[in-house]
Amino acid sequence: MTESSLLRELGQVSNAEVGEVFREFLRGSIVKMACEVMAAEVAELCGPKHAPSDCRTYRAGSAAGRILVEGERESVTRPRVRERQEAGGSREVELISYAAANDPEQLEKAVIQALMSGVSTRQMSVVKPKSPGVSRSSVSRLWQEAGTRLIDELRSRDLSGHTWCILMLDGIRLSSDQTAVVALGIDSEGCKHVLDFALGSSENAVVSNELLARLARRGFTCSQRLLAVLDGSDVLRKAVKEHFPDSVIQRCLVHKERNIRGKLSKRHTGELARLFRRLRSVQGYTAAQEVVGELEAFLEPLNAEAFKSLHEAGEDLLALHRLEVPNTLHRSLLSTNAIENSFLNTRRRLGRVTRFRADTDQASRWLSYALLEAEKGFHRISGHKELPKLIAALAREHAATPTKPPSGPVPSPTAPATARAPSL
Repeated sequence: MTESSLLRELGQVSNAEVGEVFREFLRGSIVKMACEVMAAEVAELCGPKHAPSDCRTYRAGSAAGRILVEGERESVTRPRVRERQEAGGSREVELISYAAANDPEQLEKAVIQALMSGVSTRQMSVVKPKSPGVSRSSVSRLWQEAGTRLIDELRSRDLSGHTWCILMLDGIRLSSDQTAVVALGIDSEGCKHVLDFALGSSENAVVSNELLARLARRGFTCSQRLLAVLDGSDVLRKAVKEHFPDSVIQRCLVHKERNIRGKLSKRHTGELARLFRRLRSVQGYTAAQEVVGELEAFLEPLNAEAFKSLHEAGEDLLALHRLEVPNTLHRSLLSTNAIENSFLNTRRRLGRVTRFRADTDQASRWLSYALLEAEKGFHRISGHKELPKLIAALAREHAATPTKPPSGPVPSPTAPATARAPSL
């Protein structure tokens, strides 16, 4: 179809058919271009047509063939080329252009995208009737191969090339018997990175230590103390302290507010939210202590369990305030919202999966895909320009850490010698 015939065709169809006419025109243009490229390659291999040549390769007619256009088959007439052998006879020469036009990568991407968008393996042949290899078994094998590559892509990334300063850990429940602990790192530029995950029945010590040990092997280190933002899990806190003994642990204030809210009646939740908003916005440790005092005064006469929950976090509640960093960093670092937002996007992509088989790597494949897709939408954290001050504060904390006193009795200072009184 030429451009003039395209314009005539568009003038004779309804608006609803315009899109299909354009797509047909584009497919025809791609097929024509592919044939021209194959003809050019044949001319390069065999020389000009109808001209004698001493080349070992020669034209051998043509045959019916197919190429992939947007993941769908299109019929073409492919030229054939053969090469003379020294021992006699000849062999078929595969055209590079024809192989490229049949590259399955574009089909794989289209099938995987459809699968991730909610199309079942049974319906793939209905969605892409002209595409090869879209049977249920073929799509399943394709997803297994693609998912395995995604796991390798996530876990093979070298982490030593970044200057890390913040680590966030949280768990996401995949099924009744599978939970993933996910690690998200923030570098000195404020960029967020999905680091890794580990699967288990719960957020237990084995899973947490496996995850952190793998991060360490891949080069996750920091020259200053690490700031770890956690949701309040004792297991995660213990694992972080085991691998980063001098780390600063910040308790997620959103989780803490949520825990306290669950113990109060609805008429008191407004005041609780107001006080926690103040706590997240105030500058410095002294101002934060004042807000905590107001929270204590508010909760103590209302509910003993809520008052106890406030103090359960201990020093981790105001760890970031204690560092005296600008409060522009509070929005990003006083909660695990950065990783929770990743979980929100992950759940959207995993919503159609009703059962994860623990005896396969199915959960790892789906989770790798969902986390890598969520990472594509990451932005730098709020207040990232103030991160050098946070790193400096963590370094000062590291320098101010008291050394362990020597074992054994401490020798008393030597007393100055005194003159003996003369005997009488």
